[in-house]
Amino acid sequence: MADKPLRADARRNRELVLNAAREAFAASGFGVPLDEIAARAGVGPGTVYRHFPTKEALFEAVVTARVEDLVADTRARAGACDDPGAAFFGFLARLGDEVVAKRDLSDAISVPSSVRDELHAVMDELLRGAQRVGAVRADIEASDLVVLLKGVLAGIHDASVGEVAPDRARRLFAVLTAGLRPSGDG
Repeated sequence: MADKPLRADARRNRELVLNAAREAFAASGFGVPLDEIAARAGVGPGTVYRHFPTKEALFEAVVTARVEDLVADTRARAGACDDPGAAFFGFLARLGDEVVAKRDLSDAISVPSSVRDELHAVMDELLRGAQRVGAVRADIEASDLVVLLKGVLAGIHDASVGEVAPDRARRLFAVLTAGLRPSGDG
């Protein structure tokens, strides 16, 4: 049986919750309490639970939207750029820019889902294109790239080293970028 379409007020509340959750997860990661998300959305906790029965379901909805955006951007880069190396490193630069403001980015590329698998496939396409033109080391695989990105993203948000600083993100992405280039191009 198909789901009934939401009433206008229910649809509006769902969007308020999703927008508040995007902001809250981006700012604080998964640890943000649902009550805080409800307060940011201007709705009660019951409204959040009506639309998303668990915090994990809400997080998955937010992460799915974030990954879909990354997939669309990555596809656009792959299709619109005559320079596969520039497309690949442009994608990494976008991640570097976003990681400071979006604490859930490392979770977005890690959470198991079909859309995450699609992101990995598109990243693999970008990587292989950059390797074909000699812009990226030939011995790197897409799974290596995912591990490297997870590590860098997690390290940028490591609470033990203090607040996320844009200069730390730039430094770490510069090291990652240099390490991905063929020897002598760092």
